[in-house]
Amino acid sequence: MCLDISMRNEEEVSTTLSENPLNHVSKVDLNNLMKKLKEEEKLTKRNNLVISAAALSAVAVFGIIMTL
Repeated sequence: MCLDISMRNEEEVSTTLSENPLNHVSKVDLNNLMKKLKEEEKLTKRNNLVISAAALSAVAVFGIIMTL
């Protein structure tokens, strides 16, 4: 009984290891990673700019309303 359970666990581990895509050895191109990083930074900067512009517009509208 105990031997049967341990054999099943070993089979599960071996199938899990063979199915895991992280176990495959592959080359990573540093240029592609740097390009993705720069694109992500551009997107983050653009989002920050849009949020800042929206906040500034809200403050300006609130100020105009308060002066009336």
